[in-house]
Amino acid sequence: MTYQCFDFSINNKIAHLQLNRPDSMNTMQPVFFRELVTLLQTLQRDASARVLIISSTGKHFTAGMALDVFAAGSLTLDDSNAAGRANIALVLQDMHQSFNLIEQLRMPVISAIQGGCIGGGVDLICASDIRLATGDAFFCIQEINIGMTADLGTLQRLPKLIPEGIVHEMAYTGRRLPAARALAVGLVNEVFDTQEAMLAGALQMAEEIAQKPPVAIWGSKQAIHYARDHSTHDALQQMGWLQSGIWQSNNLMEAFMAKQQGRPTNYADLPALHAFADAPYQLK
Repeated sequence: MTYQCFDFSINNKIAHLQLNRPDSMNTMQPVFFRELVTLLQTLQRDASARVLIISSTGKHFTAGMALDVFAAGSLTLDDSNAAGRANIALVLQDMHQSFNLIEQLRMPVISAIQGGCIGGGVDLICASDIRLATGDAFFCIQEINIGMTADLGTLQRLPKLIPEGIVHEMAYTGRRLPAARALAVGLVNEVFDTQEAMLAGALQMAEEIAQKPPVAIWGSKQAIHYARDHSTHDALQQMGWLQSGIWQSNNLMEAFMAKQQGRPTNYADLPALHAFADAPYQLK
């Protein structure tokens, strides 16, 4: 399938989603969100990969939302009355789902960021599990610079990734957070000299992850996210329920045998999901 905003491939259980509109600084329009949702829903349903890498092309990762979407009337937010303003919440809820799907994906997501990661780009990478960057990367909550509050997840996810004071600074001033400082405060895992080196690092990490049992990776992602949003006591209780549901003794045996035999591990893929609404059923 051909996409307007992305190049997409799967090789050796590693999916690679690459923003492919460098001439437009990989800005986000309605088609961007439609295609992103389609791709993520397909990955979630089919589990055709074990890791997803999100990268980009050109000088900047993304300049965020294309402002002409609003100027051209493609997206109308009616603030002239209460009913129109109420509908804004529903529009945002629909847009939130695009990045929520990244967080909810049954596999880890690695974002590889070069140049500017601006506005909606910060929303996107905050929903990822791991962030890598080039030395020239910077992060900017651009919304305040155009007269609005960021509203697609940055202000909800970023304070759980870096110190709250840094988030306040970025959200109130619109200043850029350069790669070196992003590394220092923990937003990114590693900074690379070049985009090529960064992508090689992302691929190496993805290959390591792909060798691990997918169900245990999924369980780890669930546990980390739950612990982030709940007390330690509740998270430990959830861990008990989670582990009782995903425990597989044969995975431990496979890890042991692969090490003994000096071979790669061979774990079962996650099964495809089948929606209840798609189940065959004949009305009687």
